[in-house]
Amino acid sequence: MSKKSMTIGIAGGGLLGRLTAWRLLREGVDVSLFEAGSLSHCPGAARTAAAMISPLSEVVDSERLIYNMGLQGLKLWPQWNRELSQSIHYCESGSLVVAHSQDASQLRQFADKLQYHLATDKEAEKNWQWLDHQQLQKAEPDLSHFQRALLLKTEAYLDNHALLDQLLIDIKALGGKTFEHRSVDHLSPRRLTVDGQSMSFDCVVDCRGVGAKDAIEDLRGVRGEVLWVKTKEVQLQRPVRFMHPKYKLYVVPKPDHQFIIGATEIESEDRSPMSLRSNLELSSALYSLNPAFAEARITASEVNLRPALIDNRPRLDIEPGLLRANGLYRHGYLLAPVMVENIVAEILQTSPSLFAEDINRSTNTPTTV
Repeated sequence: MSKKSMTIGIAGGGLLGRLTAWRLLREGVDVSLFEAGSLSHCPGAARTAAAMISPLSEVVDSERLIYNMGLQGLKLWPQWNRELSQSIHYCESGSLVVAHSQDASQLRQFADKLQYHLATDKEAEKNWQWLDHQQLQKAEPDLSHFQRALLLKTEAYLDNHALLDQLLIDIKALGGKTFEHRSVDHLSPRRLTVDGQSMSFDCVVDCRGVGAKDAIEDLRGVRGEVLWVKTKEVQLQRPVRFMHPKYKLYVVPKPDHQFIIGATEIESEDRSPMSLRSNLELSSALYSLNPAFAEARITASEVNLRPALIDNRPRLDIEPGLLRANGLYRHGYLLAPVMVENIVAEILQTSPSLFAEDINRSTNTPTTV
């Protein structure tokens, strides 16, 4: 079947759904994208996320596969950004890990874990370095009250709000059919039922995240909470991870003097607003990072659910005419490029993508579309 005559229905207009639609449309495939909520304001975890591409940070608490997939993501994001009709803010200046003197042991432990997990990769050692006080003052003047920091040189971050908006623009410009506020009632091979109407495609791709719980037995939602603040009193050039006695806080600079602040995930599927306690803890940790944040204005607090599988690995379930991509957990922007490459390779029946053996699970191969 030629690409031009191939029809693909994608359920879910979050990061995976949009990226998959965009990549397939660039290949000349006919794509229809369905979203239960708004496409202009993505309601999923993709919009709530800090959008760090941080394989070094994640390998400390995750398996080596996540790190390896993340390295590939670091290669793909700059290339894909250039292929957008309008590139978005993408920063490759690395990230910092800091701690106050009384918590220096936690910073040292982070570095030791990093060294341990990547001990067999001598090249990886070039990707991080200790900064003394003088070097830190030069790299991040507003963090000069810390005595030293760990610089993870190859990490990056992007403006995810701009990315989601730009992907939607490009999908429409490439001829993609988009349907928002259209709930997918049922998925089956080559068929989508949307608001009671059955539609046929050569292949259906399920990218609904937590919305696919009815179809994926081991899928769960993991609660994440973030604050958005705005201030001109603090300037950061790169994401910062703050080793706090209770949790690892991350602060990521965003356009227009904004910052997004979050911490570890919560094993709960509660979508209710952020609690006063969580707000106070995040705010006090942010103040501890730099007291100048005291006058920052809280512009938003957001809660969302990250889709996670039993092993916290991403997975692509494959059967003829139906693909289910899920389980990005807290690694959405880190792993999405590799997942999308595998989806596209499976649909177009091109050479297997990297990590196909690790994340693809076939119920009946090969997939015929």
